[in-house]
Amino acid sequence: MENFTDNPTSQTWETVYGLYNKVLVAKSKNMKADKAKQLKELDKWYQEELSATIKGRKDRYVTHEELCKLMKWKLTRGKFRPRLEQMVQSNSEAEVEAASRKAFKELPNLPNAIKALTVLKAIGPATASAVLAVGAPDMAAFMADESMLAIPGLAPLQYTLPFYNQFMDHVKSITKTLNKDQQEGTKWTPHKVELTLWTYQIATNLCPELLAGIEDDSTTTKRKTLTENRKTNIVKKLKT
Repeated sequence: MENFTDNPTSQTWETVYGLYNKVLVAKSKNMKADKAKQLKELDKWYQEELSATIKGRKDRYVTHEELCKLMKWKLTRGKFRPRLEQMVQSNSEAEVEAASRKAFKELPNLPNAIKALTVLKAIGPATASAVLAVGAPDMAAFMADESMLAIPGLAPLQYTLPFYNQFMDHVKSITKTLNKDQQEGTKWTPHKVELTLWTYQIATNLCPELLAGIEDDSTTTKRKTLTENRKTNIVKKLKT
């Protein structure tokens, strides 16, 4: 799919975003049955339940149990590092709540919010971004490997705050473009953009047939836009 990130259109991106669950299933097929089931359950919990729980609190924060479960989701969906699961559990309930409360209060200053969370053991910028993305999807995106790899020029990946800032610059730019192009429906957020990037990258590698026809639709949309712009310019010239 040529120029997927360079020339984003809301129609094409909504279509790819709508494939998220199918692509997640395709990814789970490469896992053992118990792990595949765990991934589906954890992802539903992260994307829906945890998001609603955090937003429902007067002051946003995560509990120790939620942070440990979030780490399990992150490692099941991405690269598995069992030591991180053990390390994150060593944080106390009070430490997790205090750090996460401070992080959400720092928003919309993302760098400060990330720093507030990385004082916790086993929490680097990537996991910190996952906490912020689920609790404040309109401000933060999760720096998943696949989401970053979907953006040309970002590789090789780094898991640092400066690199996250660079990733977010791309995400914010795409979000702005999509919302400008959006005619109706739900507004685009950094988290939704990140999920669409993840879906596109995984689908390209595991199930490219799901993307069949989307490129043609995207090209048609761009041609219509160009034609409409030309007509508008001609009318303006005739009026002057």
